[in-house]
Amino acid sequence: MIGVLRLGHRPDRDKRVTTHVALVARALGADKIFIATPDEDLEVRIRSVVRRFGGRFQIETGTNWRSLIKNWRGCRVHLTMYGQRLSDALPSIPKDKPLLLIVGAEKVPKEVYHMADFNVAVGNQPHSEVAALAVFLDRFLEGAAPAHANGEAVILPHPRGKTVVGKGEMPTREGAIALMRSVGCADYVVAHCEAVEELAVRIARRCGADQRLVSVGALLHDIGRSRTHGMSHAIAGARLAMELGLPERIARIIERHIGAGLTASEARALGLPSKSYIPKTLEEKIVAHADNLVGTLKSPTKRIASKQAAERLLKNGTRGGAKRLIALHKELSKKCGIDLDELD
Repeated sequence: MIGVLRLGHRPDRDKRVTTHVALVARALGADKIFIATPDEDLEVRIRSVVRRFGGRFQIETGTNWRSLIKNWRGCRVHLTMYGQRLSDALPSIPKDKPLLLIVGAEKVPKEVYHMADFNVAVGNQPHSEVAALAVFLDRFLEGAAPAHANGEAVILPHPRGKTVVGKGEMPTREGAIALMRSVGCADYVVAHCEAVEELAVRIARRCGADQRLVSVGALLHDIGRSRTHGMSHAIAGARLAMELGLPERIARIIERHIGAGLTASEARALGLPSKSYIPKTLEEKIVAHADNLVGTLKSPTKRIASKQAAERLLKNGTRGGAKRLIALHKELSKKCGIDLDELD
């Protein structure tokens, strides 16, 4: 539990700065902010942000600050330019106890310095309480900011634009690529997904599938490799997709893309949750098979023939998967009116 106590808030003068204190607290890992001055408008604004962008962050205004500090069962850290250096204090601040961070607006009462367990300075120079709080939380939590899932919208990292996707909405192609990079996928994984997407969209165009769904699903099919490169990357990827608020159709494409799918018994033998991972919809089948026909460990973007892909599964001991791959190749080739091995 990390709480932030904001002292000296003046609703008529500090509304913008205190709002930023609350937003930084939420974004960088605090659980709740306490405002010593009553301010219903501020509560409404912050709760609106939480509702839209997710998380369980709480706000309380009109808090009796003396009582809160006195009765806090944990560590109390006052952020002030007069305190000891952050680098010197951090090793002594416990991470296994509730933490209360105290930041002021106007002059902080002298008694706060004595009530706090630590008086800490991000820098012994005049600076903003917003900056002090941000730097402290980032250092204390070692950059592990929360994901803030379950909101009405998700912000997808983008190198140049603004990409906000409503929960359950489909990201753009550019947004999907940016998302892959933002969760930590390696460059070669992203390149492989782009190559799979290029082939998958061409297949989708020929057989009348949902091209946008195929495009985004193909780009995100290996998002789970940001967590693991084992067989469970499909499951990890589907779980991550749901946490990010992506459509369930995308999560199912990710979960069912391994080879030509796995039966429940095959999944159980591999140590995966016992359920069927066989692609069902046309779009799921296209992405799974495009993945079969693109890449090896040495050449993740190179096209390979269906026979070679089946042989690879046989070498891995998945005879049933090899048979399903050949059957899937024939099914999609028939729908497209061309042997997919011959698709330029």
